Amino acid sequence: MTSTYDLIIRGGTVVNQDGVGARDIGVAGGKIVALGDLAHADAGEVIDAAGLHVLPGVIDSQVHFREPGAEHKEDLETGSRGAVLGGVTAVFEMPNTNPLTTNAEALADKLARARGRMHCDHAFWVGGTHDNADLIPELERLPGAAGIKVFMGSSTGDLLVEDDEGVRKILRKTRRRAAFHSEDEFRLRQRMGERIAGDPSSHPVWRDSEAALISTKRLVDIARQTGALIHVLHISTAEEMAFLVAHKDIASVEVTPHHLTLCADDYARLGTYLQMNPPVRDAAHRQALWEGVANGVADIFGSDHAPHTRAEKDAPYPDSPSGMTGVQTLVPIMLDHVAGGRLSLARFVDMTSAGPARLFGIAGKGRIAAGYDADFTLVDLKRKETISNSSIGARCGWTPYDGVSVTGWPVSTIIRGVAVMREGEIIAAGTGEPVRFHASL
Repeated sequence: MTSTYDLIIRGGTVVNQDGVGARDIGVAGGKIVALGDLAHADAGEVIDAAGLHVLPGVIDSQVHFREPGAEHKEDLETGSRGAVLGGVTAVFEMPNTNPLTTNAEALADKLARARGRMHCDHAFWVGGTHDNADLIPELERLPGAAGIKVFMGSSTGDLLVEDDEGVRKILRKTRRRAAFHSEDEFRLRQRMGERIAGDPSSHPVWRDSEAALISTKRLVDIARQTGALIHVLHISTAEEMAFLVAHKDIASVEVTPHHLTLCADDYARLGTYLQMNPPVRDAAHRQALWEGVANGVADIFGSDHAPHTRAEKDAPYPDSPSGMTGVQTLVPIMLDHVAGGRLSLARFVDMTSAGPARLFGIAGKGRIAAGYDADFTLVDLKRKETISNSSIGARCGWTPYDGVSVTGWPVSTIIRGVAVMREGEIIAAGTGEPVRFHASL
């Protein structure tokens, strides 16, 4: 008996929670319905994946797409364009926009703006503040909400909850895992004199490792007091990674490609284009982050895609804003680390698909299994490419990896059974939908 599907991905090497092997994938109604040998099956569309690895769709749970309020840097369309060009099938977008995403109306506005414009699936973090803590039980469960995000240290935008009581008030109300930018604002204010005008290499001196560690220790203490689950974003220090080993029961950990790839030596080459919060630090911190990936303290990769225009980044430090592009380069940069032997392909898959699904309760995504969304990132692990500014889909049109050659490249992005990107071209625009979450809380 011949079966018929909407789509068959044929001849690829499937990488999944149960290992790596040659399998065909049958898709119907946007869902995976069959795995195995489908040589005798028919489909409306067949994708020849011979020589390619088929990964569960990559999920980037930390991006800043700047809309509304700063569309001159980026918007939901251009940001998601970069995502799918880079093999990313779903993103969680951050709340430090203008207006801030701190209430149901602002979340609804973002979802409306995304409809028909975003190329990838999406959810939006809701900012936790001193003023909206009592509303958090409702806000974190709204359709399209990724959860609650809190800034303990100042960064781009106006969201800041620097005091313990403010954090405690929020964590008493959360039931989903809440995400934190963890730098101690009090120490940052005390150390502003460490900034050297015109010298971006003083950025990690000002925002030192102690500022990160103090904040993360405070955060963990409050989470234990309140019985909350926390997600510590963009860990950048050896000290935090060592501290968090003892707190994995309540704290999950994100690391970023730029903290794993670049180091303080690169300020001489990139200047303010390397400026991020928390900062890119010296090679010893970078090595400690890799050890955290190897021993499992780090749970997921997130890009912290945070674009600014060239004119803004060209301002002399410290008037220059922190942030860089990253959603489009997450997959090729990390696959290059796979090619270099620093990361296994299985670990990459866990940290970009199964891991985010597990941490945040994402429904129907994160693995290649019957009944799940037909989200796939097809990659050529042997393909050599050079990343360039001209290839970047983000509105600002630059990347800190301009001129960097990598081995491993995303060649197709498939979302709910629709091929959205193929060989660097978007072929199905504006088809992104809100990410669904398990409603068990």
